[in-house]
Amino acid sequence: MTDNNDRDTHDHDMTYENESTRDLSPMVRISIKEYDELRQQQKMITDPDLIAVIDKMDELLRVLKRRINRSDIYTAR
Repeated sequence: MTDNNDRDTHDHDMTYENESTRDLSPMVRISIKEYDELRQQQKMITDPDLIAVIDKMDELLRVLKRRINRSDIYTAR
């Protein structure tokens, strides 16, 4: 019975064998400053197609604003 128990304990211990010698090559170490810069870049819009759409919307909005007639607002006072 103890031999079986020892075997179970040994098998259980073997499951942790590679944890300390695990290959970390896919991981990259960067400074906190670089990490913060990457986080800021992530918040920016960088897709050229999306930027073009936003620019077009801005242009159309400026045209609409020029066509607004606010004279009725100012005469109501």
